[in-house]
Amino acid sequence: MRAVGIVTALRVEARCITAHRLPFNQRISLGENAAIWLCGMGEAAAREAAEGLRAGGAAALISFGFAGALDENLRPGDLILPESIHAGHSLQIDLGWRDRFRQRLPLHLRVTGGVLAASRAVLTSAIAKRELAQATGACAVDMESGAVAEAAALAGLPFLAVRAISDPVEFSPPPALLDAVHPDGSADLGRLLPLLMRRSLALGTLLRLARDSHAARSTLSVAARYADMEMGISRRLPPSAHGYVAD
Repeated sequence: MRAVGIVTALRVEARCITAHRLPFNQRISLGENAAIWLCGMGEAAAREAAEGLRAGGAAALISFGFAGALDENLRPGDLILPESIHAGHSLQIDLGWRDRFRQRLPLHLRVTGGVLAASRAVLTSAIAKRELAQATGACAVDMESGAVAEAAALAGLPFLAVRAISDPVEFSPPPALLDAVHPDGSADLGRLLPLLMRRSLALGTLLRLARDSHAARSTLSVAARYADMEMGISRRLPPSAHGYVAD
């Protein structure tokens, strides 16, 4: 079995694969055939993670995590297994790998294909999402898959994107929230609480974000559990093998 390198931007995404609290921004082994890198949000961080995983022996790369909907029909918790990535130019998915991954998933998951767009910034409005959809023909967007796909293409490695919708077209993370999170996506309470006290950020907004994020996390957890072998993870390993080992 080839060694798979998994790039995740956020700590909540990584927890869908392993319950252990991962160190930030380093290669962590998940056994003989998989490693994960918790990199933080954005193109540069994802590229560094992909290159680090490749240098550590990965023979295939996965971009795993949340995505924003660009298609009005997509709802939080829907799973995106795209056939290509739009990052200014088209980047290909390993379609055979994608098909094998999809075949392992339970029927109750809502799974969509299509194009996944790369963005250098968080889209915080329905207008921005609709404009990107029109420009790219994409059904969803994230900030990391484009960089991972490019790293895979340059190295001649198979690439797969596994993304769950965390925000629909009509509801997006507000700009004020972006300065109140740590690089791994966890809340910076020292900045978040003043925003709530000044009513710069509504509690109802946070509650809806939490609900939609929970739907996406649930989907990713199911996908990782059912398609674990396609991610290089064997659940037949003893419990100690699911701890992490930093290289």
